[in-house]
Amino acid sequence: MLPVPGYEQFCDDLSTLLSTYPPSFIYVQDIESIRTTFNVIDTVLRDVSQATPPQNTFKVHYVRVDAISCFTARLFFETVINTLVGWEPKWEDGCTNWSPENELRWNENLDTFLHGLRAAHQHLCQQHGIGATDKGKGKQREGSYDDVRFVVVVERAERLKENLPDMIVPLTRLTEMARVDLTVIFVSQVGWEHIRPPLGASPDPYFMDIQGISKDNVAKSLISNFSSLSVSEDILNNPYHPALASLYTHFITTLCDICFPFTHDPQELQYIAAARWPGFVKPIIDAYKQQLDEQMDENGLEFTPPSEEVRMRLIRYFNPTFTSALEALLPRLTNATDWAKANEPPPNLLSLPRTSTASTTSTSKPDSSNIRALPRMSKFILVASFLASTNPPKSDIRMFGRGLDEKKRRRRATAKTSGKTKSGAPSKIPQRLLGPTAFALDRMVAILGGLLEENDVDTRMGGLAKEFKIPGEYTDMEIGRVGVYSNVIELTSMGLLHRTSPPDRLDGPPMFKCAVSYETTLLLAKELDVALNDLLWDPM
Repeated sequence: MLPVPGYEQFCDDLSTLLSTYPPSFIYVQDIESIRTTFNVIDTVLRDVSQATPPQNTFKVHYVRVDAISCFTARLFFETVINTLVGWEPKWEDGCTNWSPENELRWNENLDTFLHGLRAAHQHLCQQHGIGATDKGKGKQREGSYDDVRFVVVVERAERLKENLPDMIVPLTRLTEMARVDLTVIFVSQVGWEHIRPPLGASPDPYFMDIQGISKDNVAKSLISNFSSLSVSEDILNNPYHPALASLYTHFITTLCDICFPFTHDPQELQYIAAARWPGFVKPIIDAYKQQLDEQMDENGLEFTPPSEEVRMRLIRYFNPTFTSALEALLPRLTNATDWAKANEPPPNLLSLPRTSTASTTSTSKPDSSNIRALPRMSKFILVASFLASTNPPKSDIRMFGRGLDEKKRRRRATAKTSGKTKSGAPSKIPQRLLGPTAFALDRMVAILGGLLEENDVDTRMGGLAKEFKIPGEYTDMEIGRVGVYSNVIELTSMGLLHRTSPPDRLDGPPMFKCAVSYETTLLLAKELDVALNDLLWDPM
């Protein structure tokens, strides 16, 4: 057995328990990487079930039950019994369940299910020859098992409280009710105190808590999967060629350094790596393919691993894309294949000058065509951020405040022809010439609400106008959505907004600066039908 790095102690403990004298009820809790724990438990059970005497005196049969898919008691009973005896219902036989001869149906209620467990235990004991003697001498044959042991693993056990609350107590006491050698294992992300039935109806389990996996162990786990991902020996069609193993190690180490603070799940990190690795190695494969086309030798050209300079150049280019991949792929906002195709590197990346390579990273500003392709809400956020960076905070209430006289809610600045004031002192330089100023996120969201209320409320409400009677009620709901803040994060990763406050600072709201020019903002304002110059404190 090759356990996942970081799970060695858990594998040894669980294997020892199941091979000797296991408790009747075990509770495994993992709050970070539950799917990895499922795979580790399955590996341990598979190894224990394949062990032969004298290493293991019990023949272990196990079943993994998903509490989400088995949402009725009958589905749960059928899954357990059929899997333990190795029975697979077939369409040709009418999808009948396993049943010994002259036995009643065992999937109707808990009582028949207990009879089915005893029948399955007796059937497997006969199948393995347990209890048979050698030539009537009362001596059991060498190399045979002493008994059959059942292990029932209930994955995502917290769902039992919603779907099958009446089954929690019987499952925790299944060993004493069925009177067979049986162990029940609950695996969940929540604690037992959130699932435990009241009044002490269930016994206390044997607790096994999974400790958080370290970054080094996660990196080792991802690197160990490299050899299993290889599908072809041709390096031109196989980004997981063995010759790229050292580069993959460097890639995974960098990926874990960037993404590990946000997620510790190895499968989530593997998902991000699978979407980013083909694009990461594509410039190297393209360069090798170009050398093959130019090579006239019949013996061909041997592939050599990339140099340290090439590695560092790829890392510098792809470092910003790891964060954008995390934001798009971790909540499954888009398909990994489509995202990878849309974020492929330029074909001549390695041949570009260093300055050109640096300018193509995500820190550079996208062109106007990419900005105009943004969602409508993102465009309003850019306009609101430009106003927040250009106008002084004292002008917000004058620009967007609604009073009895609608015509007096805005102040238009008058053009100044002289470079000096009446007192002879130099006139104040307009903010548009000094550059953008930092603004608080709360202030930008308030300006966004004013823009939506004046220019977009009718478009967004549609047929919901009858449900919202108070003016501004629908707009307050819109600007309070999580999608608004996720759009701010996405615009920041694109370089359209700059965050000026440290991400780990807890005091005060986050501070940003607008990175969009006046010309680009004016194009967006015209597209959104927003009178930008009327909202500026110092009109352009």
